[in-house]
Amino acid sequence: MIRFLDPMWLLGLIPVLALAGAYAARHLLRRFRRDTALPFSNLELLRSLAPRGLGWRRHVAAGLFLAGLFSLVTALARPSVEVDEPLERATIILAIDVSLSMQADDVTPTRIEAAQEAAKQFVQELPGSYNLGLVSFAKSANVLVSPGKDRAAVTDAIDALELAEATATGEAVYTSLDAIKAVPGAGAEGPPPARIVLLSDGYRTYGRAIEDAAVAAVEANVPVTTIAFGTDAGMVDIAGQLQRVPVDRQALAELAETTGGFFYEAASAAELTQVYQDMGSSIGHKTVPKEVSQWFAGAALLLGLGAGALSLLWTSRLP
Repeated sequence: MIRFLDPMWLLGLIPVLALAGAYAARHLLRRFRRDTALPFSNLELLRSLAPRGLGWRRHVAAGLFLAGLFSLVTALARPSVEVDEPLERATIILAIDVSLSMQADDVTPTRIEAAQEAAKQFVQELPGSYNLGLVSFAKSANVLVSPGKDRAAVTDAIDALELAEATATGEAVYTSLDAIKAVPGAGAEGPPPARIVLLSDGYRTYGRAIEDAAVAAVEANVPVTTIAFGTDAGMVDIAGQLQRVPVDRQALAELAETTGGFFYEAASAAELTQVYQDMGSSIGHKTVPKEVSQWFAGAALLLGLGAGALSLLWTSRLP
């Protein structure tokens, strides 16, 4: 779809259309006067006696000239088309909940093992041009791998995840934002385009509030995509006591909505893998206008040259 970056220039089409209308009106008027002034009643006989003129060719050069003006005005309006542009500095932070509830076996074989396998597949499928970092969080959040291109380091760190007490979801967001700030600028201005992908299976029990973390993410212009992983039937043995570990869908959905990210629910390893695949196809691209004014300017030049060449060939003068 073509859009115009300076649409006010399209007002220049008004005099072009007026010129085309004047040309057509002049031609019709001359033809009318010629036909009404003829003393002959037999017009076909007159046409057979008169020398053959240019006929339809007399309008070709004028038509090309007007088309060239139309194309030139369009070029001034800076037409553009929307294209998907890869973001080479795009940074994704994968934040994985490693609280004790992740040992629940309501997801086969356990929540944490299923999460590890799906996360590693996501790492493999993510384009190598994107920066990828890994954060784990329980009672605190830690950057296990700083954002970069080293996929092997991220995969190894995912395999080495260890469970711990508590769930500090808000801290995971803050720590991820700090990791994004540390990404080198590579000669570009401003922070890199980034997204946090946060997987959690339980309620926040420690650290700063999720609502405050959401505000910080909005201020940093970093969407947080959240995945609520597990089922409400999950149970874990903590200190010899079985405890229910339901998923806090509402808090994770509000975090995603507030920051401009997406919220997903995954109750199995297959669903979690599908979520990662869906995200991998969209992360790291943006739609940008690509100006194509040169196409219309080139067309205007070719049309002008064509009008001049034909006019010289048929009438020995320029249009």
